[in-house]
Amino acid sequence: MTTEAELRAQIGQLIIVRASGHLFDRQIRYPAWEAPAATLQRWLSEDNIGGVILLGGSPAEVALRTRQLQSWAATPLLVAADIEEGVGHRFPGATWFPPPLALSALGDRAAARDLAITMGATTAREALAMGINWLLGPVVDVNNNPDNPVINVRAFGETAATVSDLATAFIQGCQRQPILTTAKHFPGHGDTATDSHLELPVLPHADARLAAVELEPFRAAIAAGVDTVMSAHLLIPAWDADQPATLSSAILTGQLRDRLGFQGLIVTDALLMGGITQCGSPGEVCVRALAAGADMLLMPVDLPGAIAAIVAAVQSGQLPEARIQSALARVKAAKAKVARQPEAALTAADLATFDDPSSNATVAAILQASQRQHGRLPLSLPTLQPPRLNLVAVGNRFNCPGLDIAAPALAVPRRHGFETHLCEQAQLDCWQPPASQVLLQIFMRGDPFRGSASLSPAAQDLFKRLLTEGQLLAIATYGSPYIDHWFGNWLPSALPRLFTYGQMPAAQAAIMAALWEPLSTPDVTSAATFI
Repeated sequence: MTTEAELRAQIGQLIIVRASGHLFDRQIRYPAWEAPAATLQRWLSEDNIGGVILLGGSPAEVALRTRQLQSWAATPLLVAADIEEGVGHRFPGATWFPPPLALSALGDRAAARDLAITMGATTAREALAMGINWLLGPVVDVNNNPDNPVINVRAFGETAATVSDLATAFIQGCQRQPILTTAKHFPGHGDTATDSHLELPVLPHADARLAAVELEPFRAAIAAGVDTVMSAHLLIPAWDADQPATLSSAILTGQLRDRLGFQGLIVTDALLMGGITQCGSPGEVCVRALAAGADMLLMPVDLPGAIAAIVAAVQSGQLPEARIQSALARVKAAKAKVARQPEAALTAADLATFDDPSSNATVAAILQASQRQHGRLPLSLPTLQPPRLNLVAVGNRFNCPGLDIAAPALAVPRRHGFETHLCEQAQLDCWQPPASQVLLQIFMRGDPFRGSASLSPAAQDLFKRLLTEGQLLAIATYGSPYIDHWFGNWLPSALPRLFTYGQMPAAQAAIMAALWEPLSTPDVTSAATFI
């Protein structure tokens, strides 16, 4: 008979906690989610927690951090990260690829597949060099709803066939390394206009439609050997009118296990998300997710409470102990795949892994092939009269990866004599633009907790007014193609308009190169203002 201490240790292996990728407590950016070192060490050593999910830190720092975490753990850890667009998207300094949707824009599908394979191989190699052994990707949702606020460019395409093709290619690239991959978000978060980080979306389709569209990329990923599947916090009345997918045995067991035949590890999406916290107390949600068929619980709201609730559910007979044992067996199998001998500390020579010229060339190739240009280009600086304004609209001005003072989208216009105004689009409804020639740059895409990937009515009105009043010089959009489509519906064809899926400095540099004639004048400095 299993003792309570043994049961607690087994339950600990079914839980993944969030941790900062930085080394010191003073660097923690999300204290509500990331525990300080003393607490984290206790969880890993005494509660036998099975995995951590990391965010933040450079590759060299994270390599030290993962070794530290493994040294604290009673059992070797699964170390996960939400890596969908290359390691550099989450950990600055590594390779940052354009979003997956960029690949679907390539006219040559064979070339797109080859690039997806390279993306997967590069991502896996760099992740392992840092001690990350579990990729929470690829996204296999079909983004067939332009109003989707959270999937958007994170998907590989707008059709089940495209997503299946490119996502499986990415998985094949990852499989060159001993690393876990994850198909998410089951059974498909693409056709929603609600972000499950904030609310519980409803997918109202019938079984035939769900099977043909939403399930098809998961079926393909399973056939390609994906290791894990992540559940989505979605209500799907055709399969379960009462329980969201994460808590539904009809969906996790009936659809994923029985219908699709998946025998790997099922992990929940984060249990602190608004789409699931409304469904019960933190402990109750954890118990119900395990009962439904989940094997690992990602970021429970209350770790001690979660463990206590699961222990009580097993002891009372509410949750069969056999369910714990089957989940534990899958966790052990996953860990066996990624088990590695202890490695020496990362050396200076090892850092070349993160600055491979071929990886940089792949980034450039995807950006070039997926970039769109319209109108009369390039702009000729001598024809532009001062004052000149570089209006940069972002989703969150306090969290703009790739947009610092040296970013090409800011630095290049500054050298051309433009004053920079960087603001959130919510601020535009009370902002009056000065009498300037305006370069408009928009950084908008689907992201968790954003709630929208679209332009607000106030922003749309302002942009149209800039055109009407003859102030609009050019538009560059970084991220969502649906915003570029909106501009294309009403802008004059001659007005310069550029679009790229990426938001990283490499994408900005490519846009700036297409926008301007080569600069031959001395650097002109001007202050950047943030409104």
